[in-house]
Amino acid sequence: MIASDLGSGVQQLGDMIAAASIIVPFTGAGISTESGIPDFRSPGGLWTRNRPIPFDEFVLSRDARDEAWRRRFAMEATFAAAKPGRGHRALASLYRAGKVPAIITQNIDNLHQVSGFSAEHVVELHGNTTYARCIGCGRAYDLPWVKQRFDEGGAPDCAACDEPVKTATISFGQAMPEEAMQRATELAQDCDLFIAIGSSLVVWPAAGFPLMAKNCGAKLVILNNEPTEQDDIADLVIRHDIGETLGPFVGN
Repeated sequence: MIASDLGSGVQQLGDMIAAASIIVPFTGAGISTESGIPDFRSPGGLWTRNRPIPFDEFVLSRDARDEAWRRRFAMEATFAAAKPGRGHRALASLYRAGKVPAIITQNIDNLHQVSGFSAEHVVELHGNTTYARCIGCGRAYDLPWVKQRFDEGGAPDCAACDEPVKTATISFGQAMPEEAMQRATELAQDCDLFIAIGSSLVVWPAAGFPLMAKNCGAKLVILNNEPTEQDDIADLVIRHDIGETLGPFVGN
């Protein structure tokens, strides 16, 4: 069912939230645009201006690694200035109220943690861009360490094993994190309300979780400005601004 207007959509969503015992939100880039972080696929999004750098290219090419880090540091002011929006804060309110055991996110911006979610309850399918990790031994590095070495001689290698250091995100062609995928699977299978927010639902395997939740008996809500391929199976579809839709639930 597609909500006829914002008011009726908010009312129906509120009723579904009140009736649910276990709610699992699933968030994509759309929830963070209110925070000033551009999305990837929409007109003017990041991928319309820069071709994504696949993982194998990052590994094989120093020029690709240099370009990847140049892009990341070019975005540093944007990420540093970003604050949780109304959508983030509303979900954090439901988390504090005990309705949300954990959140599944495709986002890499760390804003759910800043909004009040414990890091252990944020299931990051695509990683986190606020720190770096060696692709060999897995050692973590903070970004100021990387920036200093990048300025001195380009993309850095690990101090422990000499393998390349990369943002702790998942690139095209890179294996999905097994632990996060398993945790997301368990959450999707065990909830009674699954809310997909700000995701185009075209990136697999992440896009399979709303379908999985629905098949396991959960009610499915899709909140996104644009239509998705899973709208037909959803119990409620709200095609309105995420901040305006979730704003009434901030502090509830």
